[in-house]
Amino acid sequence: MARLRVGVLISGRGSNLQALIDAAAAPDFPAEIVTVIANRPDAYGLARAGGAGLPATVIDHRDFGDRVAFDAALTGTLEEAGVELVCLAGFMRLLTDGFVAHWRDRMINIHPSLLPLFPGLDTHARALAAGVKLHGCTVHFVREVMDSGPIIGQAAVPVLAGDTPEGLAERVLGAEHRLYPLCLRLVAEGRARVVGEAVEIAGAAGSGAQALSMILNPAA
Repeated sequence: MARLRVGVLISGRGSNLQALIDAAAAPDFPAEIVTVIANRPDAYGLARAGGAGLPATVIDHRDFGDRVAFDAALTGTLEEAGVELVCLAGFMRLLTDGFVAHWRDRMINIHPSLLPLFPGLDTHARALAAGVKLHGCTVHFVREVMDSGPIIGQAAVPVLAGDTPEGLAERVLGAEHRLYPLCLRLVAEGRARVVGEAVEIAGAAGSGAQALSMILNPAA
């Protein structure tokens, strides 16, 4: 069976990209990364892509007069590579409504909080300030409103006494590296599909988000 062709968009160190690269190296993984695009030439994720022998491109947003032109360049490069699904992995650019609509239900993102809590930046400091007892990460299909869209899966980690934003971020990042490949597998296998504005996962007991949370953090 042909593997789903994936393009990954990055802006920085690319640790979630590495998690996807490692997962896709397995012969039975149902997706393959066919291109990596960074909007910053100094993104360390480009070195990760090169080390894995993956095609990597820099499309610097500063070279474009507006977001529409930048997003059009992204789409052109993705489609030239035959990309079927876009994975955002620390891509720190707001995407235009037109780009999101073009890739609707064909673009997923990982966010470091249990959405809908704490969309946007500084999620770990905000979680500590709010006094929550569980924090974590979410993989979701992308919609026009930032950090919204049908949720594929979530992974929870406990908030510990004396936690700092840095320590909490490290534990959440470990959960991200487990969750993102699992969610990509479900999408690539056709098991996770959008129905209305929710995700149904074939073979999961209860809602998909609950099933994935239980797998990644059984004690939660």
